[in-house]
Amino acid sequence: MKKLNLFIIKSFIGPFIFTFLIAIFLLLMQFLWKYIDDLVGKGLDFLTISRLLFYAAARFVPMALPISVLLSSIMTFGNIAEKNELMAIKSAGISLNKCMRPLFLFIFITSASSFLFSNYFMPYANLKAGSLLYDIRKQKPALNIKEGMFYNELSGYSIKIDKKLENGVDLEGVMIYDHTSQEGNDKVIIAEKGQMYLSENENYFIISLENGYSYYEMNIYKKDEKRPLQRTQFKQDVLRFDMSDFGMKRTSEELYRNHYAMMNNAQLTVAIDSIYSKSNAKLNLFKSNISDKIEVDFQKLESNFKRKDINMAYYPSKVYANAISSVKYLKSMLNNTISDQNYSQKIAIKHQVEWHRKWSLAAACIIFFLIGAPLGAIIRKGGFGMPVIVSVGFFITYHIVSVTAEKMVKESEISVSEGMWIANLILLPVGLFFSHKANTDSQLLSLPSIKQLFVKNN
Repeated sequence: MKKLNLFIIKSFIGPFIFTFLIAIFLLLMQFLWKYIDDLVGKGLDFLTISRLLFYAAARFVPMALPISVLLSSIMTFGNIAEKNELMAIKSAGISLNKCMRPLFLFIFITSASSFLFSNYFMPYANLKAGSLLYDIRKQKPALNIKEGMFYNELSGYSIKIDKKLENGVDLEGVMIYDHTSQEGNDKVIIAEKGQMYLSENENYFIISLENGYSYYEMNIYKKDEKRPLQRTQFKQDVLRFDMSDFGMKRTSEELYRNHYAMMNNAQLTVAIDSIYSKSNAKLNLFKSNISDKIEVDFQKLESNFKRKDINMAYYPSKVYANAISSVKYLKSMLNNTISDQNYSQKIAIKHQVEWHRKWSLAAACIIFFLIGAPLGAIIRKGGFGMPVIVSVGFFITYHIVSVTAEKMVKESEISVSEGMWIANLILLPVGLFFSHKANTDSQLLSLPSIKQLFVKNN
């Protein structure tokens, strides 16, 4: 029995690792496709790109594990069944459930590891990836001056070149608008030839110009004075541009630590309690304020009725005006309180969704194994043909149900626990059904039994 358990585990480990890496790769490609516009043209170094991809890949581990478990379990038991090895095992008196036990223990450990990874490492990965991606988005595009187009990324300058030679250094037909005076297009530099390159420490971008003119128009916005135009001819001129704006500036990660995606479940529980405590405190303060306001208004109204120096002919209109003003004030307070309560509720729901997500994705590993192992024994097909089609179908169903339910949770249409666990609850009976069919060696859809059912109904 030990040799059989070892054989099944070895048969499962290889496909599991392979499918896990493929799932991570596909999810990473989806990530790059989503943020490709923010990454291209920024001149990012290899280390920065590697760090971003590493932290992004770490974020996809809990999502990649369920599909890997499903696909590898179908492949493992499909291969065993296709080679009639499963039939030989059953003929020896060993049921499918006993064959699944060692793998079930492995999947249980994988599920627990998924939760621990989601709870402790993924918040750190989200923090690093989120802050790094934000800094990359803010970074200016890399210096790339194209022919016939104005380049405006250098602060205070617009540069246009007619032709850039193949070496990327020599230029022809250079035109530079200098806006550093912030008085419009008061300075223009035109040159026949030029060269562009970085300084040795790469802190400055240098353009060396040859055979050109520099035009400068003074007092461009002072209409009462003459506007003399200065033109200076030069054989050679050198312009230096500071490149400090093009370096990526890292923001403090402390700014993101209070985000729900950067917390573990213990921190999320504390944050949820804090949100509801503050919300209840504000609600109680509103109740107290509105009660005091109404009481003061009634007391003022009662005291005015008892005064003899008030002209009662004009008093009703004044009472109406004061009443309308008080109602508008109370309505404004009520609307602000409702908006604040709704906002607090939305933030609390997002925290709760993240809390349940860690558990539901971990439980999905077990549920997908209960589907994949017996299904592989039933379809008796290994490799990447039928198992991939079936796995993708189940995972797409799981993903669509999860995303739809999560959206309904955030819109307060269903509770958080219902929305985050409904996909697992739908697929769990499917896994139990497949397990029953595989253990009894019965077909999923038996045509004779279906015909017999219709005959009885008729």
